[in-house]
Amino acid sequence: MEQSTDREVLSSRVIDAPINVVYNFFANAELLKTWWGPEGFTNTIHEFDLKPGGKWILTMHGPEKGNYENSAIFTKVVPNRLVAWTRLSQPLFDMEVGFEALDDDQTLISFKMIFASVEEGEKMRKFVAPKNEENFDRLQRVIKEGS
Repeated sequence: MEQSTDREVLSSRVIDAPINVVYNFFANAELLKTWWGPEGFTNTIHEFDLKPGGKWILTMHGPEKGNYENSAIFTKVVPNRLVAWTRLSQPLFDMEVGFEALDDDQTLISFKMIFASVEEGEKMRKFVAPKNEENFDRLQRVIKEGS
């Protein structure tokens, strides 16, 4: 997965786990809620219907205060390869999560956020790029704890 326009924010990380494990930590809502979001956040997943046209509705609970309602519609699901959705709540963007096996024990996971304009992408880049890194840190940690 590559960044192809200035409207996109691309983040990726090599995770020390097989692709089926990394994908399962996304595809299984009970596992997903343990790592999704920046450091310190917890999640309540209200709906997670992982198929094209399916809904993903969750509340992200901030570490100090605040509940952040999120809703999206899945647009593409290719197990162990790609999950894409369109956000219906602010901030609006399309998201693609890519999974690529590098070998039997390492997986490249990529987040591509696609914004409506270059300006919106630039405005969000400063915030979301470091938060995506926190998300990857959490994913690696919960996978390691689970093995």
